[in-house]
Amino acid sequence: MRRLGKTRRTVLTARTGGRVAAAVCGAALALLTALPAQARTPGSAPPHWDLKDTGTTGVRFRGLAAVDRDTAWVAGTQGTVLRTTDGGGTWRNVSPPGAADLQFRDIEAFDARRAVVLAIGEGEASRVYRTEDGGRSWTESFRNTDARAFYDCLTFFDSRHGLAMSDPVDGKFRILSTGDGGRSWKVLPDDGMPAALAGEAGFAASGQCLVSAGAKDVWLATGGGAHARVLHSSDRGLTWRATDTPVPAGDPARGVFALAFRDRAHGLAVGGDYRADQPSPRAAAATGDAGRTWRPSATPPSAYRSGVAWLPHSRSAALAVGPTGTDLTSDAGRTWRTLDTGSYDTVDCTPDLGCWAAGEQGRVARLES
Repeated sequence: MRRLGKTRRTVLTARTGGRVAAAVCGAALALLTALPAQARTPGSAPPHWDLKDTGTTGVRFRGLAAVDRDTAWVAGTQGTVLRTTDGGGTWRNVSPPGAADLQFRDIEAFDARRAVVLAIGEGEASRVYRTEDGGRSWTESFRNTDARAFYDCLTFFDSRHGLAMSDPVDGKFRILSTGDGGRSWKVLPDDGMPAALAGEAGFAASGQCLVSAGAKDVWLATGGGAHARVLHSSDRGLTWRATDTPVPAGDPARGVFALAFRDRAHGLAVGGDYRADQPSPRAAAATGDAGRTWRPSATPPSAYRSGVAWLPHSRSAALAVGPTGTDLTSDAGRTWRTLDTGSYDTVDCTPDLGCWAAGEQGRVARLES
């Protein structure tokens, strides 16, 4: 979507062993989702976002790739990319050279050294860069030469196979594909893509308008048209099926802004109206059948939300973030409650419970309990 600009990370692994991670997650999830205040350990702090000093205040980070509790990448305005490997204690500016005029809105990281970042915009402003050395050097692997295309988001199924999506060109969303880890890209044929609605587009708000789960399943979120839809492909973007969601649309500022799938069946959608003076009722929905049907949240977040992520090792807990706060669900999206009122645009969690959030004014935080 011209105005703005993940969830899968199956290629990423936790540094801790499975039993240790499960124990850590169990304690933290209990605090987040179940225990009333009187049942908590005396003196224990409730879960909260711990703001990290990134050394920058003039950048808005809408791109976030959490590798683990220690390592995370963020990408944003002014062509900025930062990386931490010590839990946010220090940040290294690893921005691609000559990119100061670009707006990075999505970043996908395979580990502390390898990452792929997407710049949005019309025509040649849409670009993809790749690094294999922790950001010391970058290679531009794609530059859009079609003035009609505007790329919003990207996702990876594994360390080799990934997709990026553009707003409709000739009446259909355009899909870009890589099979070599982002080193090269090609436009997929659109024969299997349904026609876009009038005014329909994606929102480049959090890097979560295109997400994947498993080896072949991918979902695309839309807004701006008469209906807010989610498109699903089970063959890495060759053929797609579109489904209406109950999230309000009918305006260029409304629709589904972010998706999260914990497996190929169970997913969450959040969004609303990103204008601060407009309400966002019914701005969340959930699916249990890979997106064939969507049910509205009985108690949705109280305002527009641009990012969403499942908590690891949980079948029911997830976080949604937006400019007015963070909401938590403990029942797989049926109801949401406010956890924090700080401003964040995007959120991502890792198998070792390394939940991170990022947003305006250089804000990056890690969830602590």
